[in-house]
Amino acid sequence: MAKDYYKTLGVSRDADLQTIKKAYRKLAKKYHPDQNKDNKEAEEKFKTISEAYAVLSDENKRKQYDSFGAEGFEQKYSSEDIFRGFDFGDIFKEFGIGGDMFNRRFGGGAYGGARSYSFNAGRGAAGFDFGEDFGGFGKGRAAEIKGQNLSYELTISLEEVVTGGEKTIAVHGASGDYEKISVKIPKGIQSGQQLRIGGKGAQSAMGGPTGDLLIKITVAPHPRFERSGTDLITEKEISFAEAALGTSVQVTDLEAKTFNLKVPPGTKGQTRLRLKGRGLPAFRGHGRGDLFVRISLRVPKELNDRQRALLEQLAAEGL
Repeated sequence: MAKDYYKTLGVSRDADLQTIKKAYRKLAKKYHPDQNKDNKEAEEKFKTISEAYAVLSDENKRKQYDSFGAEGFEQKYSSEDIFRGFDFGDIFKEFGIGGDMFNRRFGGGAYGGARSYSFNAGRGAAGFDFGEDFGGFGKGRAAEIKGQNLSYELTISLEEVVTGGEKTIAVHGASGDYEKISVKIPKGIQSGQQLRIGGKGAQSAMGGPTGDLLIKITVAPHPRFERSGTDLITEKEISFAEAALGTSVQVTDLEAKTFNLKVPPGTKGQTRLRLKGRGLPAFRGHGRGDLFVRISLRVPKELNDRQRALLEQLAAEGL
């Protein structure tokens, strides 16, 4: 479920920075781990309100959150990105809590001088840790904080879903110049899935590992085939006489292989006939889906006199 940061802090969407800061200060004091030793629920609440404050107190992150909505923001920003530049110190020094108690968990100087802190040093707290939910903070190694991940949208054809392969894209490298990167396309991939290329994102501000490049896949619509999971659907039109008497149709699949498909007598419109195993491969799995041929009936818009007479005769006989 997407996170509503305004609701988390109990403020309106047009709240100013001072209102947001005041709301967070009040909640942070209430749920601070030193005030709630061995209280996991309070600990999780503290994480949640801290994340909300980290976004809403940052002008750029708040603008992105408001523009793209909660779901779009979560796709763009990792938890590590959210806490980049977040300064607990400004808030907690107003509570009369010293900075020493925070330093161990976050390295005391991550992200260009912004202070990120722990909650267990020197005061007997119960080892509070933002942990994996917050992008690996809690390791106490500022130099290992990764750079920001970058996103790229790549459109591929349905044929490429069948065969897989490689595509070359150009993205801004760490130096600001375009860099050509080869992307391996797995068979069976679907629209919306992401491929990750390690070390091709933004550089870390603290000299840590470079971020990753996240490639979002879009499969372009095909003029002849519809996709349904690993199955494909195509359409073939036959006449009423062919449907009544039976016929065969030629079907060419995505790999340009042609098959003669038998249409049984009495086939109704919208009937689906199956070519087993001629669909799409399973994503990083085994087997393939099927190709379904949907039969539609061709109804003539105009009839000559003979055709009309024959149809009237068939109608009179109950056909």
